[in-house]
Amino acid sequence: MREYDSPTRDDGYSTDNSDISTGDLDSVLNDPDFGILFDVDGVLARGSTPLDPAVRAIERLKDCDGNLRVPIAYVTNATNRSHDKAAQISKWFNMPVSPENVIHAPTPAKLLREYHDRHVLVIGQEHRTEIAEDLGFSNVCTIEEVAKAYPLLDMVDHDNRVAIAKGHYTENPNFPRVEAVLMIGEPQRWESNLQILIDLLLTEGKPTTAPSDVHKVPQLPIIACNMDLQFMAEACMPRFGHGAFLLCLEALYRKITGHDIHYTALIGKPCEITYRFAEHTISRIAQQMGLQKKIKKLYFIGDNPNVDIVGANLYDRYIRSLSNHENGNSTDNDAVNTLPTSRLIPSNVDLHEQTVERCHSVLVGTGVYNPSKVEADNQNAHKVPIYHGHRDIADEPHLAMPSKYVSDVYHGIQHILEREISRSDSVEID
Repeated sequence: MREYDSPTRDDGYSTDNSDISTGDLDSVLNDPDFGILFDVDGVLARGSTPLDPAVRAIERLKDCDGNLRVPIAYVTNATNRSHDKAAQISKWFNMPVSPENVIHAPTPAKLLREYHDRHVLVIGQEHRTEIAEDLGFSNVCTIEEVAKAYPLLDMVDHDNRVAIAKGHYTENPNFPRVEAVLMIGEPQRWESNLQILIDLLLTEGKPTTAPSDVHKVPQLPIIACNMDLQFMAEACMPRFGHGAFLLCLEALYRKITGHDIHYTALIGKPCEITYRFAEHTISRIAQQMGLQKKIKKLYFIGDNPNVDIVGANLYDRYIRSLSNHENGNSTDNDAVNTLPTSRLIPSNVDLHEQTVERCHSVLVGTGVYNPSKVEADNQNAHKVPIYHGHRDIADEPHLAMPSKYVSDVYHGIQHILEREISRSDSVEID
């Protein structure tokens, strides 16, 4: 997303690693009214190796028997299978981790039940159909199956051109109409995927007859997961992410039809639906732990200001807007009233009651965010900020500012505990 200044927001609580007494710790962990959300890569681990501060941080939240004392969940924009990531996290921290407590970019699509029984095209790479089925989609197909049914479509594949020229093909006009598209992540062979996706969008999912007017074709529902334009890997520069593929699709669709593509739902960080699903997950875990208090606060610990922190701040604004709405104090500019349709949270789904009043963001310096690089960039007065976010997420640089910056996740946990102890003390005094 956007280049950003060094974080300056600070709620005044130290993270000097000072000792916290057992009594103070018990006062906030015996029946907590808060939950903690962790990004994974750059916060808890790099690649497949856990970070030492993360091991210490998780231990800080366990009791003497090794059981967690506060509800926690993991929120990542990756598209792995949840049981694979849960097993990995479990091994890192020597504790059981349920796959239901790992929220990947597509996970909130579980809430979009009106599409679960439709014939859905799934875009992505490995395990994409299995992931879609785990989300509740019962009738899925892949771009390879569509290409096989309609071999005349993929003319950007020159090998296919040769086969067609020789008459070595068979069409299947009985292939079921595609009724919706679930875009889990960037695919292989972008050119073929883009061609066939456009064909399906221009023919209402049945590419056997050309439309009479491409400007008037009703668009298929599209659910897109993870809008990250780029990501860091082993190369010296960022690599294209799923957001780059979406950008190509949007540009082609507009060039051909004259209209902007419409997303039925955008899910994954930083969209509000992901954080609402995370709150639901924390509330479920708290109930399973036998906690009596309702969850009033979420802490999100992330390494990317423009994804993790923006998302946490968007959700904080959303829930405060909800409160204003319920109290009759809403305005036309409230988040509840101004969200684009692609970011609306479904109201007809079974979620735990929305009880969180604030969502606090904690930024760490062990991943994407590099304090020294940001400081150097800030000294370059001629550098023009470039917004890399999705077009349905407005450019609001202040949302990339965390509630607190700490060096690593252990200090993040220390900060949270100190903050909760201080709050508990002030309540007792009152």
